[in-house]
Amino acid sequence: MTLQDVIAGVPTGLLIGGEWRPSSDGATYDVENPATGEKLATLASATSADALAALDAAAGAQEGWARTPARVRAEILRKGFELVREHGEDLAQLMTAEMGKPLAEARGEVTYGNEFLRWFSEEASRIDGRFNASPEGNLRMLVRRKPVGPCLLITPWNFPLAMATRKVGPALAAGCTMILKPAHLTPLTSQLFAQLMVEAGVPAGVLNVVGGANPRAISGPLMADSRLRKVSFTGSTEVGIALLKQAADNVLRTSMELGGNAPFLVFADANLDKAVAGAVAAKMRNIGEACTAANRFLVQAEVADEFARRLAEALGALKVGNGAEAGTQVGPLVEAKARDKVLELVADATSRGARVLTGGHAIAGPGYFIEPTVLTGVTPEARVFTDEIFGPVAPIITFTDEDEAVRLANSTQYGLASYVYTQSISRALRIGERLDYGLLGLNAGVISNAAAPFGGVKQSGLGREGGAEGINEYTATQYVGFPDPWQE
Repeated sequence: MTLQDVIAGVPTGLLIGGEWRPSSDGATYDVENPATGEKLATLASATSADALAALDAAAGAQEGWARTPARVRAEILRKGFELVREHGEDLAQLMTAEMGKPLAEARGEVTYGNEFLRWFSEEASRIDGRFNASPEGNLRMLVRRKPVGPCLLITPWNFPLAMATRKVGPALAAGCTMILKPAHLTPLTSQLFAQLMVEAGVPAGVLNVVGGANPRAISGPLMADSRLRKVSFTGSTEVGIALLKQAADNVLRTSMELGGNAPFLVFADANLDKAVAGAVAAKMRNIGEACTAANRFLVQAEVADEFARRLAEALGALKVGNGAEAGTQVGPLVEAKARDKVLELVADATSRGARVLTGGHAIAGPGYFIEPTVLTGVTPEARVFTDEIFGPVAPIITFTDEDEAVRLANSTQYGLASYVYTQSISRALRIGERLDYGLLGLNAGVISNAAAPFGGVKQSGLGREGGAEGINEYTATQYVGFPDPWQE
């Protein structure tokens, strides 16, 4: 099936109460291909009234969905998994077209993202509780977990399928209804995914989708409405903090997966072949546009020059181009603003004495391309040390010993992903305990998995997605106490 055929089959309206409809005022917005600048599709742009209509539908469906047996919810999720697998190539083509990632990576995201549907289909019937006597013996205590209620799920543009399945999966499994708000840069994947979930049997009103060009017009009225009980957001720390402030007014349950500034530590005893391969994987996944992307390469001085040489050789050999073309390994950044920010970071670093080993320039368009770049001689004062790069730039900073490595790694407001390469198990355990990060890749450059808890500390967020912990974010604990029947 051609891309045009795939796009023609994607719903362009808002999914509210089981029906695809235009926005209440007829407003629309366009979706662009970042590799070519061409318009892909025109979608309905939700208004505040549309957002509240979606909440009406979600609130109306909440009790019925919560009472739906766990096995039924599980079977719907499993059916969704099968449909996503069946339409995997369509979803991959959409992601490549609207986001820019190479087709091979888009296919990988389909596989990875779909695992959240399978995982949470298996977790739906495992929501547990406990029953025991009080210490005094006068009460029996029943503790159970109930659905938290209607949820607002806000997903980012960089992983349009995986971030949707990572939120929709546990919400459905726990018995929550939801309003999914996809990013306006990459909504097509979410639109098709939602259609597949409707085909899988999700009842009307349980899953609603309201995208648009004005995110605040959607999220603002929803979070001000007391019927909403949870917000789950993946995106920048700046926006996350604003949402947390809004959530406080109604004391909403929150899950926040925010920015990152991942350190990639290479010790002198590391296997450099494996460290370089891991560095390429950790840096270049999704063109570097990932919150888990290695942001700072902290390399022990004894091996820094050799590591830098090998990394520059590896990144310089990558093929840059339209992700839809065969052999492409690095696609465009998502928009001109993203490209320009990365170029500013490179310019700032070189103005402070950094040296470019490879890359460092934009590539003539159409499209928003940047050469994969390696910088050496980077100082902690450079913005590439403190800012989330979100692009194919690898700054290298040297350290002398473990203490300095940990100090440099932890000298950030963020605490999402980190990576350590060493052949010493004792060092790995020591460093792991000292790093202030929610995720640690030990001699591994890619560690995300649906069965593992994903999330950060400090200003990288709150809560966990995936794993056994992921479903807990969508439940509320209720305690029921009653007289011990043996005391009556």
